Amino acid sequence: MMPSKVSCLYLLTVVCWASALWYLSLSRPTSSDVVHMSLPIRKTAKAAKNLTFSNIRTRALNPHAFDFVINEPQKCEDGAPFLVILISTTHKEFDARQAIRETWGDESAFSDLRVLAIFLLGRNTDPVLNRMVEQESQIFHDMVVEDFIDSYHNLTLKTMMGMRWVSTFCPKAQYIMKTDSDVFVNMDNLLYKLLKPSSKPRKRYFTGYVINGGPIRDMRSKWYMSRDLYPDSRYPPFCSGTGYVFSSDVAEMIYKTSLHTRLLHLEDVYVGLCLRKLGIHPFQNTGFNHWKMAYSLCRYRRVITVHQVSPEEMHRVWSDMANKKHLKC
Repeated sequence: MMPSKVSCLYLLTVVCWASALWYLSLSRPTSSDVVHMSLPIRKTAKAAKNLTFSNIRTRALNPHAFDFVINEPQKCEDGAPFLVILISTTHKEFDARQAIRETWGDESAFSDLRVLAIFLLGRNTDPVLNRMVEQESQIFHDMVVEDFIDSYHNLTLKTMMGMRWVSTFCPKAQYIMKTDSDVFVNMDNLLYKLLKPSSKPRKRYFTGYVINGGPIRDMRSKWYMSRDLYPDSRYPPFCSGTGYVFSSDVAEMIYKTSLHTRLLHLEDVYVGLCLRKLGIHPFQNTGFNHWKMAYSLCRYRRVITVHQVSPEEMHRVWSDMANKKHLKC
């Protein structure tokens, strides 16, 4: 049976469309071609001069292009502090911030040393919370905020903001501590047993609770790390983000190194990566306790930090330790 004219015409149309699609697939640029096509087609002498290997190597991976929404640029103008404490917090943790201000973070508690406590935040998606933080800042003048979204996955940005702030506005401070708003800090041990104001200031110094571990690949974990982000089986030694202390020169080194280091959301691991690039090895100090610890006067007298302490507990511990200094363990 001979095919009809309509069938022949339909078959011819299909063949033509298939030929056209085949031709277009051959002429379509690949993904690598697309990258090259994003460059200017006309190469001027100036553009060619800028595309050098050294410029490619120094181009920032993480330019940290965030503006300060709330800043305290004059905090250190009256004199370089001995210690700046950078405290990572969130908008709703007003009670925790106030507990710190009234206990171990009280800047007036040390007449012989200048200590600053600075709270670090990003921007909240709730404008009401942002306004509340602005009002709190106007009262206490101890908060620094950049315009990234405040979230768990942006904790690294928050820490890098602290490094940036110290190296820009308080570069002559002797030591820096980074901690969290649910951490109790034994300031006597930190200042007089660890940092020792009468001793010569250290350089390239970094200490805390050192962790030697590897990435957790379980997607259900809070500390999950994908192979795409971090393919290696081990992390460099890093200090638990609940509390670590370093000399102020390290702040600028870490911040500048971060600009050329691929961002990871686990901030303490990320700081460890920057330290490895800098050739700085963190010192282990068991006084930094990164888990919750049941309170006893003698136990808390031996440590520098304790994690997961509520605002109410912070007041009780501070009061008990202050009122029982005469008791021996």
